[in-house]
Amino acid sequence: MTTAVASPFRFFSLRVLRARRLGPSLVRVTFGGPELDAFRSLGRDQSLSLFLPQPGQSEPVVPLDLAWGSPRSSEAGNGGGWWQAWRELPDDVRAVMRSYTLRALRHDPGEIDIDFALHGVGPASRWASRAAAGDRALVLGPAIADNRAVRFRPPEDTGLVVLWGDETAVPAASAVLESLPAGTRARAWLEVPRAGDIQDIATEADAEIEWLVRHDGAPSAVGAVRAARLPLGERPYVWLAGESGHVRALRRYFVGERGVDRRRVTFVGYWRRGMTEEQFRAADQSS
Repeated sequence: MTTAVASPFRFFSLRVLRARRLGPSLVRVTFGGPELDAFRSLGRDQSLSLFLPQPGQSEPVVPLDLAWGSPRSSEAGNGGGWWQAWRELPDDVRAVMRSYTLRALRHDPGEIDIDFALHGVGPASRWASRAAAGDRALVLGPAIADNRAVRFRPPEDTGLVVLWGDETAVPAASAVLESLPAGTRARAWLEVPRAGDIQDIATEADAEIEWLVRHDGAPSAVGAVRAARLPLGERPYVWLAGESGHVRALRRYFVGERGVDRRRVTFVGYWRRGMTEEQFRAADQSS
C-alpha cells in the first residue's frame, strides 16, 4: 500500500489585474486567476518562481504539459521533467524565469501581490514597468502553506529579531515585520535606491526600522549595522537577504564579530552584483 503525498508546489496561470508604482524604483503588480484557490502560503518571506513572456510574446512559452489550459504538473520542482524541458527551449523563445518573494496573498477574490525592483536593464524589470491588466504570467508557487520556500523561522525563544534587506528583499522584510506579533522586539535596516522608495510598514511589533537611501549617501550595509552598536542580548535571530556579497559580509559580522550562533542566522542571496540571474543560479549550483 502506498500513500499519496501532495507536492508542496505547483504551477498557477495568472493574469495581471493592476500595477502601481510604489516609488521611483519599485512597482507592485497584482495578479489574479481562478487557480489561486489552490495557492497556500504562510506569507513572510515566501519565495516563488515567476515565468514571463519574451518581448513580442503574449504569454510565457513553457513546455507543452504546462501550456495554458492544460493540467498542471504535480511534481513542480527543479528535479521534475518540466525543468529540463523548459531549459531545452531556445533562449529567445522560452519564458523568462525569475525568483521573487510574495508580498501579499488575499482570498475572496484570490489575488497575490509581487513587488518588482526596477533595475532598468533586466527583462523582468522591463516587463514590470509596462505591466497592464490582462497580461499573462505563470507562477510556480506553494500549494501547502508551510513549505521549504519560507525561510524566516525564528526559534521560539527569540528575544530580538534583526533584519537587513536591500530593495529586492524589502517585500519579504515588510511581510516579515507585518507578521510579527505585539511585544516582539525587532530592529531592521532596509536599503533602497531613493528616498521615494521608502514605504510605510504596519507592524504590531516593537520595531525600529532604519531606511538606508543609497542616492543620499547612506553607509554600507555592514557600516550601518556596525555603527548602531546594537545590543543583541542572549537570544537574537538574524535574517539577511538581498545582494549576496552584502549578505555574506553581514553574516560574517554577526557570527564572527558579534558571536551570534550561526544556527540563528538565516541568510539568502537573492542576486549577485555583475551577474544575470541565470549566471547567479549556475554559480550557486556549482558552489
